[in-house]
Parts: sequence; structure tokens; C-alpha cells
Amino acid sequence: MNEFLFVFALAIGLGWPLGRYLAAVMRGAPMRVDGLFGWIEKPIYRLLGTDPNRGMTWRGYAKAFALSNLVVGLIVWVQFMTQAWLPLNPDDIPNMRWDLALHTMVSFLTNTNQQHYSGQAQLSYLSQMVGIVGLQVATPMMGLAMVVATLRALFGGRQEMERDAAEATHGHAAENEDRDVGNYWADVTRATFRFMLPLCLMLSVLLTGQGVPSTLEAGPQVTPVDAAADMKTQKIPLGPVSPMVAAKQLGSNGGGWYGPNSAVPLENPTPFSNVLEMVGILLIPIAVVFMIGPFTRRRRLTAMVFGTMLLMSLASTGLSIWSEAYSATSADPALMEGKEVRLGVESSALWSSITTQVNNGSVNSMHDSLAPLTGMVAMANMLINSIWGGIGCGLQQFLVYLLLAVFLAGLMTGRTPELFGRKIEAQEVKLLALLILLQPLVLLGFTAATMALPQFTGNSNPDFHGISQVFYEYASAFANNGSGFEGLGDATYWWNLTCSLVLALGRFPALIVPLAVAGLMARKRVAPEGMGTLRIESSTFSLTLIAVIVILTVLQFTPALVLGPVADHLTLVAH
Repeated sequence: MNEFLFVFALAIGLGWPLGRYLAAVMRGAPMRVDGLFGWIEKPIYRLLGTDPNRGMTWRGYAKAFALSNLVVGLIVWVQFMTQAWLPLNPDDIPNMRWDLALHTMVSFLTNTNQQHYSGQAQLSYLSQMVGIVGLQVATPMMGLAMVVATLRALFGGRQEMERDAAEATHGHAAENEDRDVGNYWADVTRATFRFMLPLCLMLSVLLTGQGVPSTLEAGPQVTPVDAAADMKTQKIPLGPVSPMVAAKQLGSNGGGWYGPNSAVPLENPTPFSNVLEMVGILLIPIAVVFMIGPFTRRRRLTAMVFGTMLLMSLASTGLSIWSEAYSATSADPALMEGKEVRLGVESSALWSSITTQVNNGSVNSMHDSLAPLTGMVAMANMLINSIWGGIGCGLQQFLVYLLLAVFLAGLMTGRTPELFGRKIEAQEVKLLALLILLQPLVLLGFTAATMALPQFTGNSNPDFHGISQVFYEYASAFANNGSGFEGLGDATYWWNLTCSLVLALGRFPALIVPLAVAGLMARKRVAPEGMGTLRIESSTFSLTLIAVIVILTVLQFTPALVLGPVADHLTLVAH
């Protein structure tokens, strides 16, 4: 419990000033560090052929986002398939098969890091450093840029937001005119160099000090202590592990250098490194929430978003720790399989909860070995996908629920649904409804198809737990989380190709559709706030919002959860 309180207190305490700094970075206002970073950013702008002061409409912003993903994705895909012929491959790692390379590329491109491979055995140092870590740094900032553009649109565009709050008046831009939502290339560049990379450098140094490897030399050959292992020598895989771990934790990534992730002592050697990595998971998503107030000049909006997310987070974490350490199944010795004794049960439960509240997916225990109800909490976290959520995409998903809650509250009170003075009408609601319906169609459809084709399923448990394994894999892919029930044989054509599709469907519509909705709303005339205006910055609306989130996510998947983890729990208790 002390670790639980310390991790949350440290993440919140560091996240508040970090959020204020992030708001200044994303506003593009003059900063004291301009001289330091300007010499890096200006050549990049020239290379990209963009003027950072030139704004884009939401359509132009979305096209730039899609283009950058397409180009980077193709380059990394080719790299994985040709890594055996490229430098920095001292362990002679072979090329990846095309379908595994495709899944790996899409997984890291979507900020998911779902791994159907074992990093230390199937990726060269160059692939890890450039393909994997490069995407782990860039893709979170792409998501951050998209949510920043969405916030600008919701408040009328960049010009409206940049005017002094005391002098701001509505109607600066003509009605039905597309608004300037910022420059995508500038937003990503500034966030990467002024925010993400400095944080990665600091955490990397701290982890190296704890003993996490950071070397380009090949791993040593050692003699096993146990002579009965029938193995004369064993190769210990090393590499520049520390920088990757820093990026995977801070960037809501989760993909580890080693297959078992942060359960491996080389990747997570000490209790202090364990705390550092858990704080790293929460730090930037919390900072993004604290960014909202100074960025939009609505301080109470930050309080509402933070309070709502924190309440859901504490409930989820409490349930996970209770289920794993204090419930009727906690005494079953079989549940210790897949857990690190040096870290303990409560630490495993705490990590499993926060890594699924955030779109991180890293693990310090195998989630397949969690108590059934703990696994259900992890699934619920991913279905909600906005308890902190990933960098940018978590707040983006929260805004979707916010818009729907405003629409429903307006209908219930007989008022025209409005958010920040702009009406939410049929066109916007249809787009949001399609986005909400996409989740059950994809998850339940692919789970049913996979269970109906046992030759493709590859689950290690044919019972209720087998249903959980399949559903978890697709839920993790769609939520861009990346963790898995690792009893699943997923390095096959079926899993690689279907998960690649689910990964893309879970990432790109969830980022682009809310931007489109906000862009459409920005074109509308702003109505001044009055006595009849819905006050969203209140505890009453926050509870309403939580109810909408639970109904739209957890309740619609209740049959799948009952057939999987609930039935698994009842079976375990009965024995």
C-alpha cells in the first residue's frame, strides 16, 4: 500500500509542473530555451519544407498525420525485413518474416508495442535503436499533437486561443470558415525535442545507475551455475537497454528489450528501478491532463478531467490489489506462477493496473498468471481506454466520452447540447456513434471468429481462461496497450495479420474522428454562456460522465467478461 501511495503521489507531484511546461511548449510562445532548441528545429523545418507559423485546417492536420505515419511505417517495415544485412548486428540476428515485421511495425507505429516476438533474440541493435526506440519517441508525440489540435479546434482555433483572455471576443473568424488548428510538423518537432527526449535522457541515466545495461557490445558467454541444465555455455543478451526502457515507460509504449519485459532483472533490477518505471508510466499522461488548464485558460476544466480520471484510477487500482492479494483466490499457490517473488504480489497488481489504465502495456509479471478478477480489471481498463490513457490518445478518447455525455445531458434536461458555446448536432453525433460502435464490432467480431477457428486460435487453455486469452489480445491491440495473456501462441500469420488490422482500427479513427468533430464544431457560431448553459466543470457532471463511460464500455462487454474472467474465477473458487 505504501508503494501504491508513493507512486501516485510522486507522479502527480511531478506531473503538475511538467504539465505547465508542456502547455508553454505546445502554445508555441517564446521560451527561454528557444536558443538551445532552435538550432535543432530550424533545419528540420527546412527539410520538411514547412513554416512553423503557418497553420493548418483540421483536414490538413489529419493529412499530415496520416502521411507521416505512412512514410515512417514503410521505412521501419523494410528495416525489420533486412536487418540481417544492416550494421549493428553483433549477434547475427536474421531478417524478420514479412508478416511478423508488418505486425511489429504497425504495433510500434500505433504506439502499442504489442510484441509477437522476443526482442533480444529477433531484433538487431539497429532495429531496436532506430526502428523500435525511434517509433517509441515519435508516435507518442504524434498522438499529443493530435489532441492539442483537437483542443484548439474546440476553443475556436489557434488565433482565438492566442488572444489575451481579458480581450477575447467571440466571432473573430467568419462562421462556416475552417479554423487554424496549428502546424502538425511544428507541434511534433517541438514536443519531441523540448519535452520527450530530455525526459528520456534523465530517466535513462537514472536506470543505468540502477544497473540496467547500456552498451553496444555483444552479450557475454557464461557457464551456467546448474550443471544439470545440460548446457555448457549461455549467452547473456545485452545492448542499449536503458534508453529503450526509458522511452517505453515515458512514451506509453511498453515494448521491452527482453521478451518478459520488466520482469527480467536486467530490465528492472531493483525496487527503486521498479518505482521509477511505474512513475514513468503515469508521468506524461498526468502531465497532459495538467496541461489543459494553462493551454486552454480554463483551470476548472483541468480539475474536472483530473478528478474524473483519478477517481476511476483509484477504483481500478484498489480492485486489482484486493483481487490479487486479499480475495478468495489470493491464497492459491498456482497464482504465483509468472510473478517475480523479488517484487511481490502487490507490486505486480499495482503495475498491472496502471499499465492498462495508461496505454503502456509493459509488465513486471505475466498477466496470464494474474487472478481472474485482476485480469478482468485490466481488460476493463483497456475497454475504457481513458483512465489517464496514452499520451494524447487517452485525452482524445476522454473528449469523445465528454462530447457524448454533453449530448445525452442536453437531451435529458431539454437543452440544446453545447460544449464551450458550440452546438453538438447530428453530424457530430453520427461520427462519435460510429467511433463508439467500432470497438464492439471489432473486438467481439474477431474474438468470435478466432474462437470458431481452433486451427488459428493458439490458446494454451481451452477452458474459460482460453476465451480471456483471445479477448485480451484483441482488446489490448484495439486499446493500443500491447500487454497480453502470454499463454497465447500469437506468432502466426492469423494473429499477425488480424492484430495488425485491429491495431490500426484502434489508433487512427480514435485520433482523427475527434479532430474532425472538433473541426466541424469550430466552424459554428458561438453562443454566449448564460443561466441555461450546461456546467461541465462540476462534480455532478463528472459522475454523469463516469456513468456514460461505464455504460458505453464495460456494460456492453459484460457477456464476454462473464464467459471469460468471471467464469474462470468461479471455477477456481469452486476447486
